Amino acid sequence: MSGHSKWANIRFRKAAQDAKRGKIFTKLIREITTAARMGGGDESSNPRLRSAVVAALAQNMTRDTIKRAIDRGVGGGEGADLENITYEGYGVGGVAVMVECMTDNHNRTASDVRHAFTKFGGNLGTSGSVGYLFTRKGVISFAPDEDGKMNIDEEKAMEIGLEAGADDIVTNDDGSIDVYTTPEAFADVVEAFEKNNIKPVNAEVSMVPSTESELEGDQAVKCMRMIDALEDLDDVQNVYHNASFPDDLEI
Repeated sequence: MSGHSKWANIRFRKAAQDAKRGKIFTKLIREITTAARMGGGDESSNPRLRSAVVAALAQNMTRDTIKRAIDRGVGGGEGADLENITYEGYGVGGVAVMVECMTDNHNRTASDVRHAFTKFGGNLGTSGSVGYLFTRKGVISFAPDEDGKMNIDEEKAMEIGLEAGADDIVTNDDGSIDVYTTPEAFADVVEAFEKNNIKPVNAEVSMVPSTESELEGDQAVKCMRMIDALEDLDDVQNVYHNASFPDDLEI
């Protein structure tokens, strides 16, 4: 099956994301700590924690760092008053955007998120205004390296993924492969690939859009800057959108 690649849309931002690795780790640790606080420190009986740990390992976080985050969550203390809240809205060109936050101050977070939207031509919507366009799924991505070589082909991805409980395997026009799972099967499928010494370039439980909004030129630049501004906010954990950006987009 051929389709649009999530990886194709973010690969040109990888250098910028690598530069923000400290912030990425901070958000992953916050998710691990919150998951442990809410559901306990046993990964086998806490699906949210297990998925958070798998996502952290995919970003090369060490087991020691993960253990400290779990211990902090189980022990309470710092971060015990954080709440989850999701904002929904639109960017330029009608792009649907969902912003997942963890916050101890709803007024501050809402103000910061609203400012990022309006600064780049977007606007906040009401709860449910765009949520119906997204489905929570595990997304495990494989992409060619700098030499154009893949560490897995479609046949092997189907063999390992479907046997481990994946729902769908999509091969994209750029040669990348996306494996989709339910949130519950996500960790099992990632671990199945890693047991075969096949490491994905990206693995996360994400909100996958049912439709896409293609952007070009100034609209694409403005939307990407809005997404970057939202991701830079301390209270923001994840930003999901249905924008499709041109491969040659430069910020």
